[in-house]
Amino acid sequence: MTMLKEQEKIEKPKRPVYKSVIGFVWKVFFLGFAFVLGYLLSVDNNLFYLFGSSPSLDRLENPRSDMASELYTSDGKLIGKYFKENRSPVGYDSLSPMLIKALVSTEDIRFYEHSGIDPAAIMSAVYGSLQGDARGASTITQQLAKNLYKTRTADTKGVLGHVPGVSLVISKTKEWLTAIKLEQRYTKEEILAMYLNTVDFGSNSFGIKVASKTFFNTSPDSLKTEQAAVLVGLLKAPTFYSPRYNPENATRRRNTVLGQLAKYDYLTPAQADSLSQLPLVLEYKVENHYDGPATYFRGAVADYLKQWTKENGYDLYRDGLKVYTTIDSRMQAHAEAAMEEHMRTLQRRFDSHWKGKNPWVDAKDREIPGFIEETIKRTDYYKRLKEKHGNDAAAINKELNTPREMMVFTWDNDSLEKKVTMSPLDSLAYYKHFLHGGMMTMDPFSGHIKAWVGGINFKYFKYDHVKQARRQPGSTFKPFVYVAAIDNGYSPCDKIVDQRITINYVENGKKMNWSPTNADWEYTGAPMTLRRAMGKSVNSVTAQLTERVGWETVVKYAHRLGITSPLQEVPSIGLGPSDVSVFDMVGAYSTFPNQGFHTEPMFITRIEDRNGNLIHQFVPKQKKVLSEETAFLMMHMLKGGIEEPGGTSQALWEYDLWNGNEIGGKTGTTSNHSDGWFMGVTKDLVTGVWVGGEDRSIHFRTSQLGEGSKTALPVFGLYMEKVYKDQALGYTKGRFPGPTVDVSKKYNCTTVLPKRVEPDSTALDEVLEMLNVGGNIL
Repeated sequence: MTMLKEQEKIEKPKRPVYKSVIGFVWKVFFLGFAFVLGYLLSVDNNLFYLFGSSPSLDRLENPRSDMASELYTSDGKLIGKYFKENRSPVGYDSLSPMLIKALVSTEDIRFYEHSGIDPAAIMSAVYGSLQGDARGASTITQQLAKNLYKTRTADTKGVLGHVPGVSLVISKTKEWLTAIKLEQRYTKEEILAMYLNTVDFGSNSFGIKVASKTFFNTSPDSLKTEQAAVLVGLLKAPTFYSPRYNPENATRRRNTVLGQLAKYDYLTPAQADSLSQLPLVLEYKVENHYDGPATYFRGAVADYLKQWTKENGYDLYRDGLKVYTTIDSRMQAHAEAAMEEHMRTLQRRFDSHWKGKNPWVDAKDREIPGFIEETIKRTDYYKRLKEKHGNDAAAINKELNTPREMMVFTWDNDSLEKKVTMSPLDSLAYYKHFLHGGMMTMDPFSGHIKAWVGGINFKYFKYDHVKQARRQPGSTFKPFVYVAAIDNGYSPCDKIVDQRITINYVENGKKMNWSPTNADWEYTGAPMTLRRAMGKSVNSVTAQLTERVGWETVVKYAHRLGITSPLQEVPSIGLGPSDVSVFDMVGAYSTFPNQGFHTEPMFITRIEDRNGNLIHQFVPKQKKVLSEETAFLMMHMLKGGIEEPGGTSQALWEYDLWNGNEIGGKTGTTSNHSDGWFMGVTKDLVTGVWVGGEDRSIHFRTSQLGEGSKTALPVFGLYMEKVYKDQALGYTKGRFPGPTVDVSKKYNCTTVLPKRVEPDSTALDEVLEMLNVGGNIL
């Protein structure tokens, strides 16, 4: 039995070797296939969080790249962008055909044949690596996947993604998988457009639209062949091949791209050779946040939008919002031109006035010692020096006094800047000599802000003098006294004697007194109508009226009309001792022509998403704060600055604003001429202007030069001339509308010019000392 079994064992046929090999190969194949499939599924689904996240189906079907939010004027002009990556996408139909050919022939010649991965390119890359010739194998679709979904960022890494070498394999796998999915969901044309919209061309230009504008001042559909070749060449290395900073490299790379076009018959060799001989011609201009008009306005809008987007789940700098504002680009241009024209002239006058002296002086007209040295200690530059040198005063002073080449602002030329050699201390002193200005125009009925000039030059002076700054308004605050009086029974024809007075009051339990003086130090000694007193800006009458209605009442009315800053409840409140903004003042004055309705100034009308869908519509916020009769009477009062003898706004007669036109206006000047104001009201618009030094110690020394009628009023005059001449705007000259209600108070009163009397014999020094009690504003 045992022998039989052994015989059978011996006689059993052996399995052929080749079948064993084939079986082993099949096993390896299936195991390998299962491993690759499992690996791909694991990567795609981020198994056990080992591989990091991949783009979701929603992100694939709704790809989102960072887009600049755009700011538009009411007349449809793009005036600015907010961005981290300056990108504005365009469609395939907006791309130059030669641009597409240059891209495909240089980056991915088999683009139209593969499905996201090019096996031939991969094999060529592997072979090249073995031969020591490393080359890329990524298709355009793979590059799009990497750019669009950031497959190599820390956020997309899993546990294995932190292992050197493994991280690259996983990232490549994600790009392959994402590329295949993109090819399944989008046409080749859509992929090309998305790719060109996402790539970085350098020079702060992301996407083909911005790049075309930055380097050649053209659009993607108007690119010449040689220009398209330059831009495609940039894709390999935006800095190394920058036509601005490395023109030789850029030219060489451009010619390589032209050679590729010829190689694949998109150009003839003769055409490619001819284009290769052309010089590199650029119209280079990098778009910055401070470029373009209404720069201060754009900053104010950004401050508001940062909070709004945070509250509503958007990112101002990435989501490509379209923000439509109330600003009219033409009125903005007129406002900026008027400010520049007058400030050039005023600065020359100021420099001549202080020639040979520094304008920072104390109350006794003496230069403030150490002013620049102390001021620089409050700058960010000084803080950086402190961080660098600690308490080493010698090292800090050395840097502060070391001359260096720099660009500075100037009124001396049209470019508004020049190159100089100065030390940091000298440059600060240089800048402190400049006068500044702020201006805003508003439609009083809709609340729409039509023009906003926050300063003389945003590039060099970022501080906004419309909304950010608050300064003493001087006599432009007086209408709040008169509106409080008229709304409480007084009429424009009521009279108060223009005389020297002393007002006694109690402050913090202490008895005080205040004796205001008129700007010219003279008194008529005769009864004066309220209309003439406001038109002529008589301090003595305003102070007496303030005492009668109560300074706390004046404060209440100012707040009711839209003044948001804190106000001192003191006898001198009507002369403007408390700081306010141009923004608030324009809003408050707008109540008068709007029949007693206060409309909050607004600068945005609507916000849309990147696809043009309406996100939010802004509507005017109005509140009835005065009777129509009071508002009408206040407009009649404001005209007194033009119509009453000695009215402080009569310098407006020098401008082409009349022929049946009516304007209400109020000037304002602080006692040392640090601040000059003018508030102007027409039947359609309200405009506020402030002019002054950056510091209150910097100012004119005489009323002949420093009054608001000399510093601020001319800006309004020049501006309104331009507005009326621009017939396309639709603003015409005309009279204010009459009241629609019966007016119970007398307002058509005859002005009698009394004889002037000299001030009493009180010493001037004593008067000045009294002025400092309770306020010192003229």
